[in-house]
Amino acid sequence: MGLNRLNPKQREAVDYVGGPLLVLAGAGSGKTSVITRKIAYLIQTCGLKGKHIAALTFTNKASREMKERASKLVSGPDGRGLTVSTFHNLGLNIIRSEHKALGYKPGFSIFDGEDAKALIRDLMMKEGDENTDSLNYFQMEISNWKNAMLSPEQAIQQAKTPDDLVLANVYSVYDRYLKAYNALDFDDLILKPVQLFRDHPDILSKWRQKIRYLLVDEYQDTNMAQYELVKQIVGDRGALTVVGDDDQSIYSWRGARPENLAKLEVDFPTLKLIKLEQNYRSTSLILRSANKLIANNPHMFDKALWSELAAGERIRVVRCRHEDAESEQIAAEILDLKLKKNIPFKDFAVLYRGNHQSRLLEIKLNAFQVPYRLSGGTSFFAKNEIKDAMAYLRLIANPDDDAAFLRVVNVPRREIGPSTLEKLGNYSTERQISLCKAVGEVGLEQTLTGKPLDRVRRFSDWLSRTTERCYQEDPISVIKQLFTDIEYDQWLYQNANTPKQAERRMENVWYLVDSLKNMLEKDKGTADEIGIDEAVSKLILRDMLEQQEEDDDSDKVHLLTLHASKGLEFPHVFIMGLEEEILPHRNSIEEDNIEEERRLMYVGITRAKQTLALTYSAMRKQYGEKYETIPSRFLDELPDDDLQWEGGDQQDKQRAQEKGKNTMAALLNDLK
Repeated sequence: MGLNRLNPKQREAVDYVGGPLLVLAGAGSGKTSVITRKIAYLIQTCGLKGKHIAALTFTNKASREMKERASKLVSGPDGRGLTVSTFHNLGLNIIRSEHKALGYKPGFSIFDGEDAKALIRDLMMKEGDENTDSLNYFQMEISNWKNAMLSPEQAIQQAKTPDDLVLANVYSVYDRYLKAYNALDFDDLILKPVQLFRDHPDILSKWRQKIRYLLVDEYQDTNMAQYELVKQIVGDRGALTVVGDDDQSIYSWRGARPENLAKLEVDFPTLKLIKLEQNYRSTSLILRSANKLIANNPHMFDKALWSELAAGERIRVVRCRHEDAESEQIAAEILDLKLKKNIPFKDFAVLYRGNHQSRLLEIKLNAFQVPYRLSGGTSFFAKNEIKDAMAYLRLIANPDDDAAFLRVVNVPRREIGPSTLEKLGNYSTERQISLCKAVGEVGLEQTLTGKPLDRVRRFSDWLSRTTERCYQEDPISVIKQLFTDIEYDQWLYQNANTPKQAERRMENVWYLVDSLKNMLEKDKGTADEIGIDEAVSKLILRDMLEQQEEDDDSDKVHLLTLHASKGLEFPHVFIMGLEEEILPHRNSIEEDNIEEERRLMYVGITRAKQTLALTYSAMRKQYGEKYETIPSRFLDELPDDDLQWEGGDQQDKQRAQEKGKNTMAALLNDLK
């Protein structure tokens, strides 16, 4: 198990199985090693079988890494059946296993954010709210209610204003329609298991027998529903280890409650606390700055990171004339260090508060021919037009795909509203058949009549004819004709901001069709020749793999938001935009939520292993007007002796110019 590699506190956390345990793990303190070695300890020393252990985290990437590391420590039959997954994957497995008790058919659909938004938009308009500007707010509030385990009925009872009541009514109808569609949204993957366990003690007892020891990573990021799910599974046994850090809680906007760490002491009175404070990542000087900054926040638990690594270089604070100069300075410095010290591009990361800050930086990096990768950008398969096109292809491959049917039955508009789909959904649920099959049944005429029935049948008949032709004629020609038949290009023009944007989106659709064509032609005439249904399945798999692109390890500079940087580490880090109203963000200043912004800055600082540079602009342009900025208050909260200020006087200006000349000379020399 490699226990000899652990420090005394890590070893104590692994060994302790006498009751519930909270491991307060600072940044870079080796928490993943503790979790994976504890899994091995439970199996190899305590005799617990892998199938009775579950380890939960928040991202697919984190769960994949944890699973890989655990599998290296545990092998053989005793490790089989080990659950290492996200909260939402565990919830999905529970729902799949217990769908009957929840009143769902086996092939239920999962609505992603865009699917949910489209339904909420339709319901808002039905409620008479034509102002879809508030759509994102409605979606966020419904999500918050679900995370807080608030039912639509409770939301209606708590409404204080007419606007509150409209929103609560939309929530109520939204939930009803989801059920009628045999669908769940992302938040339901936690809420439904919590409701199931609350209402069915026998099912809860079964899952407690299955999961006899629970480990949870990043506990400060749990919301109320996730906390309740953990409490339900653990019960009175107290066979629980949670790892968390209240100083890295940066997701309150999506329901995370760092106070859940303190709540553990109330719900589990025998809770043991172990602090991991030794950092294996950063220089002592970087950690000293992080500690001094975060000390300005109130704390549930006191801790201070320390390191046996050398003091390292001082933190540079670079004042730039304006935002253009700031981006150019960062790009030039990265190129300079690459040329002079041969540091790989992938060792650099530039962090920022908001995605909009990367635009100018990308232009400068391109100008200097510095390769970069932008984390958090929209993947090809996440684009709306590709999701629409994929839904049509999925229906051709599998007409019983209810999620695909719901996505495109009214795209482009066919005047098939949510009321029609609710009735169709209820009928298909009663008959235990797919929506597509339900359309063709005579019995539907008892539920749906007139124009609504005519419209869904026209869509279904057209789809059926198109599918048939795909298997009898050249499928690519038929699919191209499909998008012409529905005038999808016109739909894009109606819904795009500019004609150019609509053209680009239609080009994406044709690119997808070409990809399908290449798949079909690749092995044509050989034993490996595939049909249209298999080709679509391969495209769906490519979609899933595209979502894992974050694992790209090519030599490129990392550009990402401070939120997206959590859990990562880089030898050389730049944090840009250290100004009031950027970091801390204007909204947080207005809402008096500086503490979370400070935690965000703390996360950024503790990503750096060797060097850290903080940049800000003296002037910025907004709506065409220049204005003077105010340096971020966080700069004043760092230890002054550990900072090296640049750009504030003539001498600094001369040094910067000299550095620029040297970089250009090195570049020219490299090109000879």
